[in-house]
Amino acid sequence: MAEFLLVLDCEEIPARMQETAGQDLARLVSEALSPLSPVNVTAFWGARRIGVSLEINDQIAETTQSERGPRESAPEQALAGFLRKHGAERDALVLENGFWVLNRTLPAITASQQIAATIPGLLWRFPWPKSMRWGQGSAFTWVRPLRRVICLLDGKLVPFSLATDADDAHGLVAGTQTEGHRFTAPEAFEVTSFEQLRSELFARKVVLDPAQRLSIIRDGLQAQAERASLTLVQDDKLVEEVSGLAEWPVALLGRIDDAYMDLPPEVMQVSMRINQRYFALRTADGKAAPHFAFIANMDFADGGALTIAGNERVLRARFADARHFWDLDRKTTLADRVAALDAVTFHARLGSQGARVQRIVTLSGIVAQALGLDDTAQNQAKRAALLAKADLTTGMVGEFPELQGIMGGYYARHDHEGDAVADAVAEHYMPRGLNDDTPRAPVSVAVALADRLDLLTAFFAMGETPSGSGDPYALRRAALGIIRIIRDNQLRLDLTALIAQAAQNLPEGLREGGELAALPGFLAERLRVQLRTEGERHDVLAATLAGGLDGDLVRLLARTSALAEMVDTDDGRNLLAASKRAANILRIENRKDGPHQGEPDAALYVQDEERALGHALAAARKDIHDALVAERFAEAMRVAAGLRPSLDQFFAEVTVNDPEPARRLNRLRLLTQIGETLTEIAEFGQIEG
Repeated sequence: MAEFLLVLDCEEIPARMQETAGQDLARLVSEALSPLSPVNVTAFWGARRIGVSLEINDQIAETTQSERGPRESAPEQALAGFLRKHGAERDALVLENGFWVLNRTLPAITASQQIAATIPGLLWRFPWPKSMRWGQGSAFTWVRPLRRVICLLDGKLVPFSLATDADDAHGLVAGTQTEGHRFTAPEAFEVTSFEQLRSELFARKVVLDPAQRLSIIRDGLQAQAERASLTLVQDDKLVEEVSGLAEWPVALLGRIDDAYMDLPPEVMQVSMRINQRYFALRTADGKAAPHFAFIANMDFADGGALTIAGNERVLRARFADARHFWDLDRKTTLADRVAALDAVTFHARLGSQGARVQRIVTLSGIVAQALGLDDTAQNQAKRAALLAKADLTTGMVGEFPELQGIMGGYYARHDHEGDAVADAVAEHYMPRGLNDDTPRAPVSVAVALADRLDLLTAFFAMGETPSGSGDPYALRRAALGIIRIIRDNQLRLDLTALIAQAAQNLPEGLREGGELAALPGFLAERLRVQLRTEGERHDVLAATLAGGLDGDLVRLLARTSALAEMVDTDDGRNLLAASKRAANILRIENRKDGPHQGEPDAALYVQDEERALGHALAAARKDIHDALVAERFAEAMRVAAGLRPSLDQFFAEVTVNDPEPARRLNRLRLLTQIGETLTEIAEFGQIEG
């Protein structure tokens, strides 16, 4: 097979677009060259180029193509149109099964021909999220000005031009040259293969492989931290971003001016990350270190001393701005800022942010009471809820929205609000992401749940629910936050009751209707997704949820866990199969003359197997019900699994559709009662296997 290499050199590509662009290029090229059976596809990307290397066949073999035309009896005009369409003569047609058929031999196409025929159009249509025009007169666009197109097949140029009849496409044509690092090795050089390109670029201070750049950055940052006896604050997203900014990454360590070390560490970290793409460091005791790490794009003769000094100077200016906000914000207490929320619109139909805060205050008290908190803690929850959104009016949060809640906690503590209140203000947004911690303090938990319950009920009441990938109000994240808080803290709450109370807290006209009835199902679906992510059996959860969402998620999950353990046993698997068999029989017979409700008559049992099943079921029904009510779920499952031998014998020896109508009805009632008993545990038909 032949090696095909396509490299597209351009001005700096935004880091967030590079990987997607590289993968898109690999996909589109593979599709365009699919007749050549591409294999070993390797995409690469960086600050100034994206590209793809793959192996393809030398040619597309000669093929015969058949086109079916009109019927033999079709008008002459239809036949003439078919011939014109395909540029064929009448004598090229043959009759097959009453249709005119054109058999054509398509000549072999070389790989170079296929490449030259498809790649220019692919580049014209390349799906950049945003692209630009440059120069004069051309409609060709790229994310940034495209400078070179390297297109090689086994080291030889595949010539083509991006120009069309009406557009010169900036004169871009396929070539064989690229260049190294913009500042240290800008000279052009010839490319002959993918491996040669990789090694030549490395020699010219460009790391082509994105995975290698990531590794160099991580290792370099870690080495700088260890050299200073510090710990690097892990930030994978920032590492990925800077790997798209630097072609030759070099880790350096700078110092933070002592005058700014009293700023909150979160402020320092966010300011460094957002404004400068710097990495924060911690001392051995976990405190903010007076140092920062960053990635430069080249080696320096002075070891980077001048560059470090320049970055330290820039950081002082950034921290001076942060200091201004920090000092100014603390001159006004959070309590005095609450009134300003009345001027901040939350949603046209829901009123201001201030109105929302009042709803959260009320709901926090309700949740705190449901958690069994005493009067003092309930009042703390209400106070924290009142102050929770006040930091939205501060300069610091206006500059760094990522710090909302966190800054509120600092300002609340500065205002002597008390630790429980300050912690609740700081933690009520937790968990912020999938891997974030959940709040554990009872007051914090109450406010965090109230905030999310209000958000969910409000938007479901308005009918503004997530659809497909669209979730502009982050309702899925809010639902997952509720689930995680309840699970992590093992909270025994009636979630359905809290939803109803939250709905009554909404403005008039929104307390009923909309999509409120769908909210429990939405939470159940989020729980299923979460369990699937954790590798748990989501089908078992679906079975326990078939009768509706149990408002007590802890109880629901305990029941689900017990059911999952039961169906993983031999008795459980056989019981599952037998229950499905019973359900299938009932489904068929109920269509005829069902439903077959009612108590089975023991006097009509004529076979030992149906008597045994009837007696076993009579004993099991009460035991299962009592165990479920007492939340002894494992016991309920054991009792249910104990029905398995009787069920097996029943199906092996008893004919349900007995010729005698009374016996048939009695046996169908027995199966119906089995189904009802098992459905009290779960809908077994939802379980896979």
